[in-house]
Amino acid sequence: MSPGALRIDLGRLRRDIEALAQIGRDADGGISRPAWSPAHEEARAWLVDRLRAAGLATRVDPAGNVFGRLGDGESPGPVVMTGSHIDTVPHGGPLDGALGVLAGLECLRTIADSAMKLPCTLEVAAFTDEEGRFYGFFGSRAMTGSLDAALAARLTDPDGLALGEAMQRAGFDLALAPQARRDPRTIAAYVELHIEQGPWLEAEGVPIGVVEGIVGIRRRRLTFVGQPDHAGTTPMDRRRDAFFTAAEYATKSRELVIKGGAGRSVTTIGVVQVLPGVPNIVPARTALLQEIRDAEPVVLERLAGRTVAAARRVAKRRGLTVEVDELLRVEPMPMSPRVQAAIEAAAGELGLSVKRMPSGAGHDAQILAAVTAAGMLFVPSQGGRSHRPDEWTDWAAIEPGVNVLLGTLLRLAPGR
Repeated sequence: MSPGALRIDLGRLRRDIEALAQIGRDADGGISRPAWSPAHEEARAWLVDRLRAAGLATRVDPAGNVFGRLGDGESPGPVVMTGSHIDTVPHGGPLDGALGVLAGLECLRTIADSAMKLPCTLEVAAFTDEEGRFYGFFGSRAMTGSLDAALAARLTDPDGLALGEAMQRAGFDLALAPQARRDPRTIAAYVELHIEQGPWLEAEGVPIGVVEGIVGIRRRRLTFVGQPDHAGTTPMDRRRDAFFTAAEYATKSRELVIKGGAGRSVTTIGVVQVLPGVPNIVPARTALLQEIRDAEPVVLERLAGRTVAAARRVAKRRGLTVEVDELLRVEPMPMSPRVQAAIEAAAGELGLSVKRMPSGAGHDAQILAAVTAAGMLFVPSQGGRSHRPDEWTDWAAIEPGVNVLLGTLLRLAPGR
């Protein structure tokens, strides 16, 4: 049977997407399933049930990753894997991550229904904490052996909850997470379907994006340490105000990234913590959680170095110190030419045009790319919106994307 002859059941996939979207949904329509939270654990249990109902060999590893296999015990050799994640950002949308996991499940169900004899095992994965409540790409890092156990042991979420405690509440042990590592030789290839999270495919009327490379990320906490003083009696020129110093740095770092970047370079300060956090005391400490992203390793390192230097200059001029903690380091990663070619061939067989493009968002695929042939395909995002409740992709755009994923998986199967 030709890889392009099979078609997924959109109605079945839609029911799964709509069911998962109810877990963690709030009154305003946003979805909050941060890793290891009760909502995330409910979603994990729901997914395990769906995988088992599909007849897949299902397991959860020590890092909380969920796997469903088709062909386990029948087709020896390395697996072809697909998947994504089911955790969300706070007040996020229904498709980021979830689409890739449920599309993978639907592809495996479609193949199972066809009674096609597979030359290899296919596997769908849901990786833990891709969004980085504690440690971005925690699950895929654990599986690939790139988890930094010392860093993981000291990580907390923005509210101060320790990763180890959150895992314990969910029934997992952080100390056992490295046991999730798998021999890279057991993974033949990995391909991930995702919404674009940007405007380009919709604007150009192209149904399929073929990702050529994924940006690198540097995430740091910069803590400006000043001096607490009375807010009413301390003259402005005698203050060592941690907040205004941090604010000065924030604007300077934006200018540095715009002027010293490569066109697509970006920086975001998404969390600001001010202590003691009352209006009648001059702030003694202010912590900024900052990310810098770029697809070029040299540019990323240059921006990371220049922004840290700027933070130290600003702090010194104001009579403060600054503490810099690196919380996440993800290298820019090219995608496999073989996987890109398989995606393009699958799209071509369905008569769909494609656009080769970079990904400005981070994905588990870039972690897998360090150990196997990895790739990604995008479907358009309505209005380019993502990480917000109105994130959406039309069903008419989802269906061809999942059929391309199906054809890609079959083309990547060893021996085919």
